[in-house]
Amino acid sequence: MAMNLNKALIIGNLTRDPEGRTTTGGQNVASFGVATTRRWKDRQSGEPKEQTEFHNVVAWSRLAEIAQQYLHKGSKVYIEGRIQTRTWEDQTGAKRNRTEIIAESMIMLDRPSAAKAESAQAEPPAAKPAEEEEINVEDIPF
Repeated sequence: MAMNLNKALIIGNLTRDPEGRTTTGGQNVASFGVATTRRWKDRQSGEPKEQTEFHNVVAWSRLAEIAQQYLHKGSKVYIEGRIQTRTWEDQTGAKRNRTEIIAESMIMLDRPSAAKAESAQAEPPAAKPAEEEEINVEDIPF
C-alpha cells in the first residue's frame, strides 16, 4: 500500500490584507499572500544571501473570518495546511494554474498592541485545536 502526504507548514508575513468573500453556498473564504524568506551565507564569499518565496493561502469558514478580522499586511503567521493547484480558463480562453496552500490551522504570531487589546477587550480567538500549544519560532528545527 502506497502512503501519501500533502502537508505545508510555513511561518511568514502577510504580503497583503486578507480578501474575503462569501461563496454562493454561503461559505466564507479568505485569500491572502504570505512571504517566507530563507537566509544563508555564501560558501565561497561568506556574504549573506536570502531568497523570498511568495505563497497564496486560502482559508475557509471560521478560519477565514478570523483571518479577515485579525490579520493585516505585515502580520506574522504560522499556517499549516495542504497544497492544492487549481486550473481554469481565463476570459481569453488561456489555461491558467494557481498553486495555493489551503489553511487547516493558523497561529497568529504577532503580539496584540496595547491599543488593539484595549479596543478589543479580549485576546483574539485561537484558530487551532485547543490541545495545541503556541509555536515558538526558536523551537522549530529548520
